[in-house]
Order: sequence, then C-alpha cells, then structure tokens
Amino acid sequence: MAIFLNENSKVIVQGMTGSEGMKHTRRMLKAGTEIVGGVNPRKAGTKVDVDGVSLPVFASVQEAIAETGANTSVVFVPPAFSKAAVVEAIDAEIELVIVITEGIPVHDSVTFWNYAESKGNKTRIVGPNCPGIASPGKSNAGITPADITGSGPIGLVSKSGTLTYQLMYELRDIGFSTSVGIGGDPVIGTTHIDCLKAFEEDPETKAIVMIGEIGGDAEERAAEYIKNHVTKPVVGYIAGFTAPEGKTMGHAGAIISGSAGTAESKKEALEAAGVKVGKTPSETARLMREVIENL
Repeated sequence: MAIFLNENSKVIVQGMTGSEGMKHTRRMLKAGTEIVGGVNPRKAGTKVDVDGVSLPVFASVQEAIAETGANTSVVFVPPAFSKAAVVEAIDAEIELVIVITEGIPVHDSVTFWNYAESKGNKTRIVGPNCPGIASPGKSNAGITPADITGSGPIGLVSKSGTLTYQLMYELRDIGFSTSVGIGGDPVIGTTHIDCLKAFEEDPETKAIVMIGEIGGDAEERAAEYIKNHVTKPVVGYIAGFTAPEGKTMGHAGAIISGSAGTAESKKEALEAAGVKVGKTPSETARLMREVIENL
C-alpha cells in the first residue's frame, strides 16, 4: 500500500518541455513512474523522446486526461504561470496535483487553494515549493531521489525537502511506504494532518515520521490531531532549534514570535501527544529504529 501515489498512478507533467520539467521527467521515468505525457499548449500535438520513451504533449490537462486516463499532475511551471496551471488542473478535476515550483506568490497559492475548495476539493494539492511524493518501488512524482531508500513500513510527512532526503537515507534499510513533502510555504495544500490521517488508515504503514520547522502552529495542530486520532507510533523532528527568535529562516513560513512557533514549543506539544522528538535528524532516525524494533 501507499498513500496518494501508487503503482496505478498515471502521471502527466505540466511544464515537461522546460529544462527542469524534462530533467525530472527523465529521472521519474527511471524510477518506474508511469508518465503518460506532458502539457504545453504551444507544443501540443508533438512528441518528446525521453531516453527512448516517446511522450505526447497535450494542449491542456483536460485533453491529457481524456487521452491517457491521467490521474496525477506534477507542475514544473515558472512561478508567474503556476496559478493558471494549477487552476487548469483543478478545472479538469484531476485527482492529484503536485506543485514543485518554488517562489509562487502567497496570494496565488491562496487563490488556487480556495478555488479547489470551491470546486468541492476533488483535486488534492500537494505543495507548492515541495519535493513531491515518493512511494518507493511503486511511483515517484516530483524531485525526491528514487535511489536513497526502499519500500518499507515507515510513512514520512515533511515540510523540508532536504531533511526528507536525509531521513529516508538514514532509514533506508527499513524503508518507507510513502514520503510526502508538503512544502514550507505559508499556504500549502495537503497538511501534516492530512498525511497523518492517510497513514493511520494505510494498513502497511506501521510508524510515522513527521518533520516540521519553526514558525506558525501547524505542528501544534498536528500534535492535537495525533493525540485524538492516531494510534500508530509517531516520531518527530523540528528544524530550527538553534534559530534566533523573530527572524525568518529558510522557508517563508518559518518565522517565530515570542514563545509561539519556536522549536521548543512545538517539541513540547508533540511530546505531550506521545510523540518522541529528536533534537537532530540522526537522533530522530535512531528513535524510529527503536520504535520499529519494538513493534
């Protein structure tokens, strides 16, 4: 099993013909992802050869779905055009859209998030500014390296791309059901809580790693959800234990004010919910090893 993305996922790439889109299309194909085409209105009707695989380019997401049965889109569109690309995917009612693009204006993210909601949330948005979703051995949609881990019983949800990769690598001998990089922007689609709920319901996920970072209250809200709804063991890590207060660090959402949003306050909230929290990524991996050994 896996959450959101599996071996049956048919993936299109919005922005496939651009340099980033093409680079990661090639990488995703090597990872075994079933990519069925790309979307670029200016190159519609053409085909692109990617390491011997001929991929059609469609004028729209709707056309791509009609022709291929696609149910997932990965967006590699420049920031100025990303809102239109996501809105197009929502209008086409594709099941999942993964927005990799960094630097999308928050106002644009708010707009397409609200638009998806107004359409009945038929389209799940992951991101923006995220590494995507990897279900090892099944499918890989985004920029997460496919060769750093194998399949296994751990579910991972993370705000940070780099820390996602580190935890996946450190726990590679145990393996992961799915890793979801939700992105660190102030406004994102899929949240920690959405992933926790899905992992709780996935029979093959036995334990969960949750990576957060300073700023906002998403981790505190996730802690409350864990306390009330999650029966599986959760191990957490909060990036930013050494960050100075009141300063934006890294991701746009990572700003702290007073005691709210600090790594320590998030750690306390998670521990109060029964989550073991590591002070470093390596300690977090060690805690997860102990959890798996005791299952």
